[in-house]
Amino acid sequence: MTMNVTEIMKVLPHRYPFLLVDRILEIVPGESMAAIKNVTINEPFFQGHFPGHPIMPGVLIIEAMAQVGGACAMISDNIGDDKVTYFSGIDKVRFRKPVVPGDVLRIEIKLTARRRGIYFFSGKAFVEGTLVAEAELKAMFADK
Repeated sequence: MTMNVTEIMKVLPHRYPFLLVDRILEIVPGESMAAIKNVTINEPFFQGHFPGHPIMPGVLIIEAMAQVGGACAMISDNIGDDKVTYFSGIDKVRFRKPVVPGDVLRIEIKLTARRRGIYFFSGKAFVEGTLVAEAELKAMFADK
């Protein structure tokens, strides 16, 4: 199963300029999800990060991972739009290479555990098969 950006917006509440998922490529409910973010020079953050040397901010790569994780959990457990996702933790973050305009960021998320309403994910981001970032993420859902 794949999802385009219109279908993703039915699952995630994020909108431009903060929706950082362009397409979901693979979904294994309850297990994993792979998605892409097309990184273009038109992104608003490139105006200041950094003029003349544009690099996607690492925190936005992590946010893209979190959005894919949220979508994975919402689809896996049929969580409705009456809930809001709260990012509750980030561990073992590593940035390996810069992400620049023209890159296609592939985000791979694995749901590693669910305990007391907290979802645990392992996330990796790749550009052309090269690992550019990785992290362990935690999220929870609450009523809006």
